[in-house]
Amino acid sequence: MSGMHRHRMKKGERKRISLQRITQVAFAVFINGYAIGFAKGRIYTGDSKGICVPVLNCYSCPGALGACPIGSLQATLGAKKPHFPFYVLGMMMFFGILLGRAICGLLCPFGLLQDLLHKIPLPKMKIPRKADRGARYLKYLVLLLMVVLLPAVAAAKTGIALPFFCKYICPAGTLEGGIPLLIADEGLRSVAGRLFEWKLFLLAVIVVISMVVHRPFCRYLCPLGAFYALFQRFSFYQMELNRAKCVDCKKCERSCPMAVEVTKEINTPECIRCGKCKEVCPVGAITSGFVGKGKEEETRKI
Repeated sequence: MSGMHRHRMKKGERKRISLQRITQVAFAVFINGYAIGFAKGRIYTGDSKGICVPVLNCYSCPGALGACPIGSLQATLGAKKPHFPFYVLGMMMFFGILLGRAICGLLCPFGLLQDLLHKIPLPKMKIPRKADRGARYLKYLVLLLMVVLLPAVAAAKTGIALPFFCKYICPAGTLEGGIPLLIADEGLRSVAGRLFEWKLFLLAVIVVISMVVHRPFCRYLCPLGAFYALFQRFSFYQMELNRAKCVDCKKCERSCPMAVEVTKEINTPECIRCGKCKEVCPVGAITSGFVGKGKEEETRKI
């Protein structure tokens, strides 16, 4: 490969990475555009707050213009008069079928934070494959227990809606909602207790681990990622590997933030479709896009 060709390839990679980062940042700003809220510690309550965004984005974030789907689902299931969450589940299914976990890789603000933290120049940790695979099922357990079953059971027994995931786990809520509100409101700081200390500790742990393990929250704990993973194989947005072009160099697998075995199963439920594998492929064997767009006959969809 000539020096000029390598230079063009690296320049192209930098451009794609830049566009991905721009997408992440732009979407984070778009759904948290209520700047006055950050200045005054006031939560936006306009009409758009009734619309679910596709990512974890705390309702209590001073800048949030929409509702978090996980928080909305818990609120519906834990209501005094529980009813089937047609709207919330419908929106979540729509997002899942349209993009799958591309939402995690391209739109999620907390995913962006983890990506940036992992860029800090520290020795990286590789989780043993067997332990990694087992731990990935935790997010499905979090979805089932903390988001669905516990709020529904608690509401049925006590009549009190308790959003277990938001209250006890969600680090995005602590970062986007809890911390900004406490900074802006001295009164809230005086009443913040052990629960907030626990959530702050959990956020700190995830931040530290993110510096040495790529996207630990996405891999092991995020219930929204678990939900979208259920639609991964059926979503309109897909990754494809052209077996005829692939030289089996494994650069794609070494670059994957989710440790996906790209050459074996590129559209696994763990793929967040961030495009890193496509960027590093030296022969252009990996493509991505919406299904139905003129595919080569030799391209085999995994």
